[in-house]
Amino acid sequence: MNYNPGDLPVTPNWSLEGAHVLLTGVTGFLGQASLERLLADHPDTRVTVLVRGRGATSGADRVAGLTRKPVFRTLRRRIGGPALAQLLAERVTVIEGDLTDAVPALPEDLTTVIHCASTVSFDPPIDDAFQVNVGGLVNLYDAIIALPRRPHVLHVSTAYVAGARKGVVAEAPLDHDVDWNAELTAALAARAEVERASRRPEALRALLAEARAEHGKAGPQATARAAEEARRRRVTERLVDYGRLRAHSVGWPDVYTFTKALGERVAEQYARDEGLRVSVVRPAIVQSALRHPFPGWFDSFKMVDPIILSYGRGTLPDFPGLPDAVVDIVPIDLVTNALLAVAAVEPEPGTPVYYHVGTGARNPLTQRQLDENIRNYFRRHPLPEAGRGHIAVPTWRFPGASQIERRLRAGERAVSFAERALLRLPASPRTRDWMTKVHKETKRIESLRRLSTLYGVYTEVEAIYTDGNVLALHRRLPDEVVSRGSFDAAEVDWPHYLQEVHCPSITALLRQSVTRRPRSNRRGPLPEGRDTVAVFDLEGTVVASNLIEAFLWARLADRPKGAWARELAALAGAAPRYLRAEQRSRGEFIRTFMRRYAGASEDALRELIRDRLGDALLRRSLPEAIRQVRAHRAAGHRTILITGTADILIESLRPLFDDVVASRLHVRDGVLTGFLAAPPLVGEARLAWLRQHAEDIGADLSSSYAYGDSFSDRSLLEGVGNPVAVNPDPKLFRHAKRHNWRIEEWGGHTVGPVETMVELTTSAAGPGARGAAR
Repeated sequence: MNYNPGDLPVTPNWSLEGAHVLLTGVTGFLGQASLERLLADHPDTRVTVLVRGRGATSGADRVAGLTRKPVFRTLRRRIGGPALAQLLAERVTVIEGDLTDAVPALPEDLTTVIHCASTVSFDPPIDDAFQVNVGGLVNLYDAIIALPRRPHVLHVSTAYVAGARKGVVAEAPLDHDVDWNAELTAALAARAEVERASRRPEALRALLAEARAEHGKAGPQATARAAEEARRRRVTERLVDYGRLRAHSVGWPDVYTFTKALGERVAEQYARDEGLRVSVVRPAIVQSALRHPFPGWFDSFKMVDPIILSYGRGTLPDFPGLPDAVVDIVPIDLVTNALLAVAAVEPEPGTPVYYHVGTGARNPLTQRQLDENIRNYFRRHPLPEAGRGHIAVPTWRFPGASQIERRLRAGERAVSFAERALLRLPASPRTRDWMTKVHKETKRIESLRRLSTLYGVYTEVEAIYTDGNVLALHRRLPDEVVSRGSFDAAEVDWPHYLQEVHCPSITALLRQSVTRRPRSNRRGPLPEGRDTVAVFDLEGTVVASNLIEAFLWARLADRPKGAWARELAALAGAAPRYLRAEQRSRGEFIRTFMRRYAGASEDALRELIRDRLGDALLRRSLPEAIRQVRAHRAAGHRTILITGTADILIESLRPLFDDVVASRLHVRDGVLTGFLAAPPLVGEARLAWLRQHAEDIGADLSSSYAYGDSFSDRSLLEGVGNPVAVNPDPKLFRHAKRHNWRIEEWGGHTVGPVETMVELTTSAAGPGARGAAR
């Protein structure tokens, strides 16, 4: 029903004098703004807030922390920090609790409830959305009806509960017959159903196969973790899909608006059955402040902001939307002002009253006008591009959603193909440069996909949300209330708001981060620490050589050059077998290759290495690696070399490190048998050894460093607080990029065992094969 607050005979309590307000969602955007206004402009009002603790931080500490946030900046400057803390202590009571559990007993003298809490993600798992936006409401209303005096409940919803509708949407109950109770029961049961399906043998078999192909070289535990992470990720994706499709099937764009619509049904049922006084407030797209607490205030990037920022960065060349569709944006302070005005006007028990707080009905902003304003802003104030001048913004042409979808799919296929191809290439600076470009393009396309999926439907809404009740309420406001808290949508000047208030505010931090003095390539001194270790892999990290090169040095050093071709041909013939072993496991490759030392004299090999090969290994050492080892020792760190290479081959490197952990060759009667004396320390075995060693010497791995070049070093790198990928192979490079690890290029191109084997194979095949390989 439509309702006109101007016709009510009751005199509204505009100042909320003597009111006791329960506020939920106080740490959210609207909750913060509401608390600030209650404390700043309603001195005779008491406030109780329902807040859950987070980790070691209690609910009371979270609320106290709000006074240090920008929302309280104006009030803090006006009365001072100590006075603000005192004001909070005197007028605000904190109840520790969560709507998803049984709500604690509420104060019996409550006069008003402002319910702002909800999950605001558009695409959460279906059970999470229902648990908060529907189940949490049931818990709150159960606590409210237990009170001896029923307070006035302000139920904050959203204008988009109207769903996929066109034309005028009235301030009235929604027209649908979806049973909120049945939907809640089904949604909460969905997780158990999806979890059971994810544990079936056929599902686990597929997950393990994918994990082995992707993570097998990192070790069995890494493979198992990857399979389990993938299972959990797919459970979440499936539950998100449940929510999205269920919403679509009954006429809503996403599970957020679907659950908010059902939340209104909960409020209506309690109002009808329990005689509650309920006002349903439906804001449109809430953005930064027009005036209060200061122009441009925002707490976090909201719905329109990621689109604006992506546009300003030049990464959003186009977007699905209708140029004449209304984008119903409303500044946060207009919403807060309307909310507190609604709190002053109590409706009749049992019959909820509805208020649309937006701008689309009387001061519409079309998609085309929004685009023109943000384009004009960024053309006058372009974002800087580090070292490259400024970013030029595109001109949107508003293609249909289907065309945008085709472009996205084509881009996703292209980057997927490129990444698969690059992962097969040997490690090199050029490969890593290509992978960097593919990584950037992948992130860009993922961002476009996310924006298109979450927000695209809202840019094509053709509904107009009437605001007659809000306008009638505004016309009743006394002049002194209007002066401090107007919510007239017609007052928003869009060019001024978008170009002078909103865009400068949301781009400020981005501009600061780009325009700061660029970091020097030289890193500062390492922090000193006697409980810190620095662990280095050998091949490709400390030296630009590998097991095969070391063997060739040893094998060919004392042989006439005429015998070299035969030895190289024999090694090339075995290269395919070594390649297969390397692809399966680093440990298997080491065991297989070490068999080539069978029959060699241990003493003769040691003498050869001491007299002729030790210096060769030092010459192959990477200068950056040597400098980094010395820097760690200078900082008091314990340096460790850990390698699967035989210890006999690396004696010349021992003086550089405090500890050297290497494979040992098995010897019988002074002759090498071709076997190892113990399992090689590779993959996850390195991390297990490091953890035990750290415990033995009292080292803190969270402050320690590890350096490696291969994906098989992943576990070791993940075990310390400062992982560094050095000349990484494609898989490690991708992993490091995804996890924001430090990546170093030392000594240019280093040769790994795979490249050496490929070169041997093509060399043995003849000049034609070598040319083809190049």
